[in-house]
Amino acid sequence: MLVTFPHMGNAYIAMKSVLEDLGVEVLVPPPCTKRTLELGTKHAPELACLPLKLNIGNYIEALEMGAEVIVMAGGCGPCRFGYYAEVQREILQDLGCNFKMVVLERPQGNARDFVKKIAMITGGKNILQVLASIKRATRVAVLMDELESLCWQVRPREKREGTVSRLMREFHSQAVKTRGSGKLAILIGEYKNRISRVETEEKKEVLRIGIVGEIYTVIEPFVNVSIAEKLGDLGAEVDKSITVSYWVINHLIKEALHMHDKRELREASYPYLRSFVGGHGQESVANTVLYKRRGYDGVIHLLPFTCMPEIVARSVLPEVSHRYGIPVMTLVLDEMTGEAGYMTRLEAFVDLIRRKKEMKELYEERILSGD
Repeated sequence: MLVTFPHMGNAYIAMKSVLEDLGVEVLVPPPCTKRTLELGTKHAPELACLPLKLNIGNYIEALEMGAEVIVMAGGCGPCRFGYYAEVQREILQDLGCNFKMVVLERPQGNARDFVKKIAMITGGKNILQVLASIKRATRVAVLMDELESLCWQVRPREKREGTVSRLMREFHSQAVKTRGSGKLAILIGEYKNRISRVETEEKKEVLRIGIVGEIYTVIEPFVNVSIAEKLGDLGAEVDKSITVSYWVINHLIKEALHMHDKRELREASYPYLRSFVGGHGQESVANTVLYKRRGYDGVIHLLPFTCMPEIVARSVLPEVSHRYGIPVMTLVLDEMTGEAGYMTRLEAFVDLIRRKKEMKELYEERILSGD
């Protein structure tokens, strides 16, 4: 039984890890490409959000390669993600695809159903084995996010441009072929060591930019046109408010156990957005405020066209930007997004916040000197 799942940034590494540790044969779908998007756009509803379209493309490409079972996360609330799986199932069935879809809902008082679905995928592994593999995969997700964070720090400071990006391309080509959480953890550790040794200009002044928004557009580089890499090349260190390990630990594990402490997020968003609006809308507002408090120079807000929670956040962010004096740029992404225009906006935004920072420093120098 060959199992596949949607491609969302580095999430494939954790998903691959948990399934392989349970003895499941995994087919990682090819990274998202123009063909993936064309397949999804052709068969999905026109106004469906971009992640749904790319998921459809992922499934078609994986089924062409022999996948038999699709594993998809479930959801609920105002975000349309809650019915992705059913829409995708109907589309693929209409295309005549032969597959089984397993939808994993976060356990909310019905852990038995969750365990039953895991057992269906793994061939009857017991709950202790499943929990142990989830624990190891979560550790792999944390290590992977640490590696990516290291890349965001080193890239804008590297002496030889492109070194970090080259090393990460090497890493991903090996990660797809590496089986099991233990070997993946070793591989991640090896590349963390190699990237930490990249020669850098330690005294180089870099900007710090936070990235907020809908999880798929923040995490999947094909959708956001590799925004972290491009900002790094422009001399900016980035931080993403949502990562794979954050999502797994807080939105899956802690939410299921009612342990997710949201007080800081609620406090930061409260003056502007006082209730849950679905997806990560409230978090986008809160994290913009928190980035300002942590001394970041600007924030970029990413969302798919027609994303309802992030449209609500987008309407609030101009007030947050004005109140806190932090530049915020919103980028709406869909199948028509062009890289040239995207890069022009990124370059202009980086130039704007660099000039703003220089003017502030000049003003402070004059105040101190008494001019």
